[in-house]
Amino acid sequence: MTTDSEHSPRGGNSTSPGRSEDAPITPGSTEDAPGKYGAVFAVREFRPIFAAHVLSVLGSVFAEVSLAVLVFRETGSALLTALIFALGFLPYALSGILLSGISDRFPTRRVLVACDLVCAGCVTVMAVPSTPLAVLFVLRTSVSMVTPLFTGARAASLADILHGDLFVLGRSLVRIVSQSSQIIGYGVGGLVLVWLSPRTALCVTIGTFLSSALLLRFGTRPHAARVTGGGAMMRDSIASAGRLFGSPRIRALLLMWWLPPMFCVVAEGVAAPFAAAAGAGSAGFGVLLAAMPAGTVIGELTAGTLLRPASRERIAIPLAALSTVPFVCFVVHPSLPFAIALLLCTGLCMAYSLGIDKWFVLDVPEEMRGRAMSLLAAGVMTLQGVGMTVGGAVAEWAPPYAVIAGAGALGTVSVLPVLKSVRHTRRIGAVSPA
Repeated sequence: MTTDSEHSPRGGNSTSPGRSEDAPITPGSTEDAPGKYGAVFAVREFRPIFAAHVLSVLGSVFAEVSLAVLVFRETGSALLTALIFALGFLPYALSGILLSGISDRFPTRRVLVACDLVCAGCVTVMAVPSTPLAVLFVLRTSVSMVTPLFTGARAASLADILHGDLFVLGRSLVRIVSQSSQIIGYGVGGLVLVWLSPRTALCVTIGTFLSSALLLRFGTRPHAARVTGGGAMMRDSIASAGRLFGSPRIRALLLMWWLPPMFCVVAEGVAAPFAAAAGAGSAGFGVLLAAMPAGTVIGELTAGTLLRPASRERIAIPLAALSTVPFVCFVVHPSLPFAIALLLCTGLCMAYSLGIDKWFVLDVPEEMRGRAMSLLAAGVMTLQGVGMTVGGAVAEWAPPYAVIAGAGALGTVSVLPVLKSVRHTRRIGAVSPA
């Protein structure tokens, strides 16, 4: 799973949509020259964080594949196998709302290392042959509860060590690793299970989480907690979520993050029946699943390398508006190559993330940054789980291509009002920290 200053990332004098030109400027927000991905790795503290992220992603992929195979072999139940996957999404919402305060109330390094150790401990119990399936599901839920805290604390810590455009590119690198894992990770995990039993393969996950904890503990410097004081943790977390949602600006940005992925994931959820209907078999299914992540990686690398920060901000709203439009073309029941091209185009549009990353971190008060990032991550994962579940349910009585086309139409209609709100809300003073 998966941070030197205490200042916000230095952004540009280009404004996020709706910001007035005479609004006060956040300290350090003057326009920087565009960064390069290589410059991100020149920041010493980023390298162990990035390496820890790579290890955690690989460990998570191995765990997902191993647990799915393990549950199916022991039960033969497709429902229980789907449930073990769903438990990777559904607990996010609960954790993001009830526990997000942990990300700001404790020092970042301590939170990150503790999360890794908790996950390693849970997976260790999963790997014990005598562990009952019921306990396996409880432990899977526990890992999913911890993940948003880790993700939020890591994202907030990047804002402490990467400044200006480097923060945007650092976040981009983290997403690229996550998307790349979908392209190659599941295939590698499947191959490993040819030689290893599922519970033995879980030992790989234990090793990656422990290695990540060591990298973070000895490779990063300690940073003080963003807030101090006592009070009930859950009450503070719920109140913080309420304050964030109460801000029109932050609410609009959160929805801009959440809605396109929720509709886009529908295509992945019905990729298997679509490939089967096209007579493509498992090979076609694999290519369909890889198309959108591949487009995302290409889009982010291209925008991050070739465009200046101001240009990335200018294209953020248009790209978000177009993100689900290619799905509408599925109404013509496209051939497999055309379907792959459409999914690739949708992935390319995800480069809008580079623009709104900067807006979000500048709009959220520094002392609420960890909670905001945890809530952001929780919403993305939870709504993807909802989108995949609803899409699969609709596909029980409608053809897959029609389900994807419907998701594209509904997604486009849903996103446009949010983008209008993003454009017209003011940035500075968007939310009160208390």
